[in-house]
Amino acid sequence: MRILLSNDDGYFAPGLACLAKTLSSIADIIVVAPERDRSGASNSLTLDRPLSLHKSHNGFYYVNGTPTDCVHLAVTGMLDNLPDMIISGINDGANMGDDTIYSGTVAAATEGFLLGIPSIAVSLVSASDGNFSTAAHVILNLVKRFIEKKFHVPILLNVNVPDIPQEQLQGMEVTRLGRRHKAESVIKSLSPRGQTVYWIGAAGAAQDAGEGTDFFSVQNNRVSVTPLQIDLTRYDQTGYLKDWLELSC
Repeated sequence: MRILLSNDDGYFAPGLACLAKTLSSIADIIVVAPERDRSGASNSLTLDRPLSLHKSHNGFYYVNGTPTDCVHLAVTGMLDNLPDMIISGINDGANMGDDTIYSGTVAAATEGFLLGIPSIAVSLVSASDGNFSTAAHVILNLVKRFIEKKFHVPILLNVNVPDIPQEQLQGMEVTRLGRRHKAESVIKSLSPRGQTVYWIGAAGAAQDAGEGTDFFSVQNNRVSVTPLQIDLTRYDQTGYLKDWLELSC
């Protein structure tokens, strides 16, 4: 079993190191991650400059680009053999509901999925307790399950793990993405040079967070596993749009 690891927190992130150490007991691990924190980078690719690849003292490779750059570079140019799986994380913080659209963690896994490789994004729904080992062992068990029983269809999973000791987990469930209220307003401040600058506000509170959602699962100390898809087409509006455009059906 050969696994490519990446993330959006940077190659020095403790969650990445914990995941690599845990999975090394059952697989050959290769790490290609951003050289700095690229949280919120979504699926962006760097097209305006070349990328460089370096190897850290701990054996991890890092790239001066986005999480998507890292996976794309590794799969299409760096590795001689394709990995059996790509795992992105462990992110320090949740990636639930609308967060997945902006998440660099989810984006790295998505790139693997688009390149035809089973992929998982994993996040620790952090309350600052730093139980990365809990999330790492959740993924370890999922990978073992994958080895025993491979998927027969393409797979992209978004996994969110409560920030609690492993023995306090109340199981695992398959969920759908919830929804948030709109984000809070930007925060206006002054730079040291007296210029007006803006900070993007925090994500809004959960709005659609009922039973069956990722929010509800984590709130009840269960691991949320959400299968994702990439097709953004809203099929229920195609007929209406044809009529609106006065196109023949």
